[in-house]
Amino acid sequence: MIDTDAQLAYGIFWAAYAIAFVVFFYMMKHLFRFLPIYGLRTLLLAALVALLLTPVESPEFAGWWIPAWLYGGYELILGEADAAGRALFNLGIAGLVMLLVWILDLVRYRLARR
Repeated sequence: MIDTDAQLAYGIFWAAYAIAFVVFFYMMKHLFRFLPIYGLRTLLLAALVALLLTPVESPEFAGWWIPAWLYGGYELILGEADAAGRALFNLGIAGLVMLLVWILDLVRYRLARR
């Protein structure tokens, strides 16, 4: 059973992670502003979102979610290929959804420019 201190630490982690992601995304958005092609800018920002915000459920604690890149990298370093495979599978699905949304955004952008 998870105690109250662990639940509080879990909540603090996700709050800090969300704030750090918003700051990092804002900085990267300003950095990518200099790229001349709209599609490339939005692809890089969408890939950043898909990579950093994709979660995977913890195998030890039901209902606890971990960033997939963090969990997958850690399990790959430890040599647990099947556990890392779950994280990479989630990242793959997030990447496919990101590509679909990116293509739909490019279509919207093209139609709005006419």
